[in-house]
Amino acid sequence: MASALLPSPFFPLSSLCISRHSPESVALYCLCHSWLRRDSSAEWRTISMRDRSKNRKPLQKGRNLSSEAIQAIQALKRARRHGDEGRLVGGGALDVVIESKIRRLIKFDLMAVLGELQRQNEAFLALQVFEEIRKEYWYKPKLSVYVNLISVLARNGSLEEVERVCSYLMMERWDPDTEGFNSLLRTLLDFGRIHTTMDCYRLMKLWESDPDEATFKILICGLESMGEMDIAASLKQEAERYFGSLDFLEEDEETVPA
Repeated sequence: MASALLPSPFFPLSSLCISRHSPESVALYCLCHSWLRRDSSAEWRTISMRDRSKNRKPLQKGRNLSSEAIQAIQALKRARRHGDEGRLVGGGALDVVIESKIRRLIKFDLMAVLGELQRQNEAFLALQVFEEIRKEYWYKPKLSVYVNLISVLARNGSLEEVERVCSYLMMERWDPDTEGFNSLLRTLLDFGRIHTTMDCYRLMKLWESDPDEATFKILICGLESMGEMDIAASLKQEAERYFGSLDFLEEDEETVPA
């Protein structure tokens, strides 16, 4: 207890809150006085604490997950692992997690969970979350969300699921978005989904997203590279009606938006 009251350059003896006439005050003063005389020759040193923040890696932009979102992702992955190991029959555990964790998340967290599962290449779980998102009252379709989900499913060889997601896409109402559709067409061609690509091209025009030069270049060059010369020839005729010539096909690849 006395050590807590030892004087220092910042706390002189006069600051001690003990009556100077009491025996305790006199004893404490003598103790402090002898301590000061013994260490009077010692230099005062400044002790600096290590800044631990320097060892921390910065958070990646766009990956600020709430604790609820993190718990939901962990629970989904546990349920999926148990199912893979044959400990569960059907999707019982996954259904429980979706009911208890996913459906309670707010919009921001739900979209963050979807993005993180896609980043981790968890294609099956990402699809489950996306299907829950489509049920939300605030849901509005975005082509970029579809493109990202199709990409992760196709990378994992889930081609039936790709077609399933594309069937959802066909049922949505779309605002004009030529650039978004171009990205979708490019992605589908990258994974060899020729017929689905052409279906989405027709959908693009149905929702008044006028094809531009980039649209035709993506389609024509992609189809020709896969040997689909008849379809490519038909698109060339259509492009010529739009733009009067096919000179844009000779332009450098860099001029075509990705």
